[in-house]
Amino acid sequence: MHLIGEEADRLGMECYVIGGWVRDLLLHRPSKDIDVVAVGSGISLAEAVHKRLKGSHLSVFKTYGTAQVKRGDVELEFVGARRESYRHDSRNPIVEDGTLQDDQNRRDFTINALAICLNADRYGELLDPFEGIRDLNAGIIRTPLDPEITFDDDPLRMMRAIRFACQLGFSLNVTTFEAIQRYAERIRIITKERIADELNKIMLSPKPSVGWKLLDKSGLLQIIFPELSALKGVDRRVVSDKQPSGGYGHKDVFAMGRWSGLDLQKS
Repeated sequence: MHLIGEEADRLGMECYVIGGWVRDLLLHRPSKDIDVVAVGSGISLAEAVHKRLKGSHLSVFKTYGTAQVKRGDVELEFVGARRESYRHDSRNPIVEDGTLQDDQNRRDFTINALAICLNADRYGELLDPFEGIRDLNAGIIRTPLDPEITFDDDPLRMMRAIRFACQLGFSLNVTTFEAIQRYAERIRIITKERIADELNKIMLSPKPSVGWKLLDKSGLLQIIFPELSALKGVDRRVVSDKQPSGGYGHKDVFAMGRWSGLDLQKS
C-alpha cells in the first residue's frame, strides 16, 4: 500500500484503495482482490507500480481504462476515478473522468463505497460519505443513493444485494428491498452468465436458503428461474369420491428446507 501511495505521489495524483477490500478489512475477512482508484490515469499508476513490484504481471485494458497488476495470488485492479451514466436498455455505463466523490456515488452499496487514502500526507484516512461504517456495524445492505436509480441503472445489483446479504449474514434495508421488488423486471436485460455467477455465489454462502427465499420474495426468482418457482405449493390428491375431504398432501418441494435468517431492516 505504501508503494502504491509513493508512486501516486510521484505522479502527482490522489490515490485510494476502495470497495470490497476495505469492507473485508474492517470485517476481518480475507481478501486478495484489491481495487485502487486514482484521480487521474489508473493505467499510468498501474504501470509505475508494476515496475517497482518485482515478480508482478501487468495487464492493461485500454478500452475500459483499467489495468491489473498481479503477483502470486494477489490482484491489484487500477482504474481512474469516474462518473457513469446509463442507457435504459443496457447495464454497460457511459464513462467519463470524475472525482473520488463521483466514483463513490457510482458504488452499489454503502459498505462498498468506503475508501482509504494511500497518499503520504493522508495515508490511512478513511472516507465514508454514506455512513458505510454504521451499516457495517449494524449488518445492513443499503444503496448509497436512491435505490430505484441504483437498480434501474444496473439491475444486476439487485442480485448482488441478495448475494451480499447471504455471504455476510446481513439484513436488507427495507427501502432497498422494496425497490428490488418494484424493479425486478429489469433483471431481464442481464445476461444468463452474469445471473448464473451470482446464483453460484449465493450457493457458496453459509446459508444459501436465505438467498433463495429473498429471490422468491423479491419477485426475481419467477423471472430468472421459473422452474424452481413452480415448485412452490402442496399438491393435494383425493383418495376417493366417498372421501372428498380425505386424501393426502404431497410436500412443498420449494420449502422443504428451513428458511432461516431472513430479515429486513427499516433503519
